[in-house]
Amino acid sequence: MAAFYNQATLSFNGNVLTSNITAGEIVGTLSVTKDAVIQTYAPESGNVYVINITNNGQADVTGLTLTDDLGSYETGDVPVNVVPLTYSEGTVRYYVNGIEQPAPTVSSASALTFTGISVPAGGNAVIVYAVRTNEYAPYGEGASITNTVTVSGNGISDVTASAVTTPSEEPVLAISKSLSPATVEENGTVTYTFIIQNTGSTATTAADDIVFSDVFTPVLSALTAEFNGTEWTEGTEYTYDQTTGEFTSAEGVISVPAAVYTQDPATGAWTVQPGISTLVITGKI
Repeated sequence: MAAFYNQATLSFNGNVLTSNITAGEIVGTLSVTKDAVIQTYAPESGNVYVINITNNGQADVTGLTLTDDLGSYETGDVPVNVVPLTYSEGTVRYYVNGIEQPAPTVSSASALTFTGISVPAGGNAVIVYAVRTNEYAPYGEGASITNTVTVSGNGISDVTASAVTTPSEEPVLAISKSLSPATVEENGTVTYTFIIQNTGSTATTAADDIVFSDVFTPVLSALTAEFNGTEWTEGTEYTYDQTTGEFTSAEGVISVPAAVYTQDPATGAWTVQPGISTLVITGKI
C-alpha cells in the first residue's frame, strides 16, 4: 500500500534544525475477488458474478460502495464507449459471513452500483448478481469481456478485481417448427418445416452427433424428408415408424453453419446473423 514520510523542524535564534525522517506504510485491510460462474458467453446469454470482499483488519468497515463497469470498453472509428453487459434486475444477493442480508441499494443509471455494504472485522461479504450480454458484446478472434468491480468508501483506498470471459467456441442451437397448411382436409397433405439456427461461432460437425426426432400426431403416411434442399433416404438419413409416427434422424446427418458477426463502426453494436439449416417433412394425414 502507500508509504508515507515525515520530518520535523526546530527553529531558534535564526537557526533551523531538522529531525531524522520517519517512514511508515499504510496497510490496506480490504481485499476483493471477482469470479464469473460461466467462463464463456454467447448472444443474449446469462452469467452470474460473485464478489468476495475480505476484511483483514481489526475494525468493521461500513458504508462501502461497489461499482461494476459491466465490461465497458471503447470501440468504433470515432471511439465510443459501450457496455456489453446488462444487469438483471432484482437478482442481487448479499451475504455477511455466510448469512444472507437484506439486498443492498442498487443503481444502474450510468454504472452499476451497490451501496450500503459492510464487512465485519476478520470477516467477509459476498455479493452475487446476474447479467446478460447485449448487442455490444464483442465477437471474433481475440474478443473478450473484462468486467471490473471497484470497492470504495469510508476512507479506504479503492480496491479492484476483474473477471474475463470469452465468446463460446461451441455451437449454440435453437429450433422452431411450423405447419402448412394449418387447416387440412382428411387424407390431405401437410408440410412441417423445422428451422435450426446456430448463433455460435463454430459450425456443427458429424462429431456433435445431432439427432432430430418428432412424433407426428396424427401419423403421416407417404412421408418424405428434405434437408437443406436435398432429399433424405429412409433407412440411411432417417427412420420412420408408420405405426407410432415417430421420426428420428441418423446421427451426424444434420449440420448447421456458424453464425456471422458484424460490428457497426459508428455505434459499436454487434449484429448476429445465425447459421441456418432447414428440414422439411411432408406427408398425408
